[in-house]
Amino acid sequence: MTWLVTGGAGYIGAHVVAAMRAAGEAVVVLDDLSTGDPQRLPDVPVVQGSVLDGDLVARTVRQQRVQGVVHLAGKKQVEESVRRPLLYYKENVEGLRSLLQASLDGGVETFVFSSSAAVYGAPDVDLVTEATPTEPVNPYGWSKLIGERLLADVAAATGLRYAALRYFNVAGSAAPELTDRGAANLVPMVFQQLTAGARPLVFGADYDTPDGTCVRDFVHVADVASAHVAAAQALAAGRLDTLTANVGRGDGVSVLEMVQRIRAVTGTADVEWAEPLVLARRAGDPPRVVASVDCIERALGWRARESVEEMVSSAWHGWVRTHGEVALSGR
Repeated sequence: MTWLVTGGAGYIGAHVVAAMRAAGEAVVVLDDLSTGDPQRLPDVPVVQGSVLDGDLVARTVRQQRVQGVVHLAGKKQVEESVRRPLLYYKENVEGLRSLLQASLDGGVETFVFSSSAAVYGAPDVDLVTEATPTEPVNPYGWSKLIGERLLADVAAATGLRYAALRYFNVAGSAAPELTDRGAANLVPMVFQQLTAGARPLVFGADYDTPDGTCVRDFVHVADVASAHVAAAQALAAGRLDTLTANVGRGDGVSVLEMVQRIRAVTGTADVEWAEPLVLARRAGDPPRVVASVDCIERALGWRARESVEEMVSSAWHGWVRTHGEVALSGR
């Protein structure tokens, strides 16, 4: 069968496309290329456009004989969502509604949705399970939770088979050409600072955590991609009707710990100019969010394989490949 991957030219999307093709699946990509790069997708059909363009989606589904959708397109920056909530509801909620309408009209029966741990908000638990109350603390998280509700309602009305995968903090690279080129996520954000000869930024060191910085569950992007393949194939084979599951490692790492691991990989662990600079908290950042991953293991037999060290080293290799050799020295 043919899968439509929205946002497939982006960082996570390109990894999902590569993993699906390696698993023998036929793929076509829809991406507005606002942040994506079609050069990440050699030999993959790419349709440039937005999921908000229902006519374009319907035409693509029909012409490419799409039978399943993996939806990764959307906005994902927490801080930006606080400043621009209407943009996030338009892109993430209306975009999903438009995509679902065109997909269902075209006979699509299976759907994999890119959700987020942001749906949990600031959970006061050691490990977050899928039964943990969903209480988002920012518009990004609300847009993902509304998307899950929309999917569940549509599935109940139409019989659509779907999986909503709640990613935790994605990092790393499966290949240098697929690396994260932005600076919205922690790892490339620290790379950007270090290669500019500037101190890494840590937002808030007064949280109720062991070292005062936020604790997160970092998961390798290759593992995230393999979770999508497992969910897509289970849905297509009829082994699964609905699934809402966390995608993480089940292990917490603080922001400060992650910065120190990055400094070790980049060779700046013992240099004074690379010491982190602590700034005020960012709006919408919860203190600790770490996944329980029992649900996805039971449903799909999936578990993350890659270590934090592999995430950092693979991401750094990709960063150097993309930006050229860098001489790390302070200003």
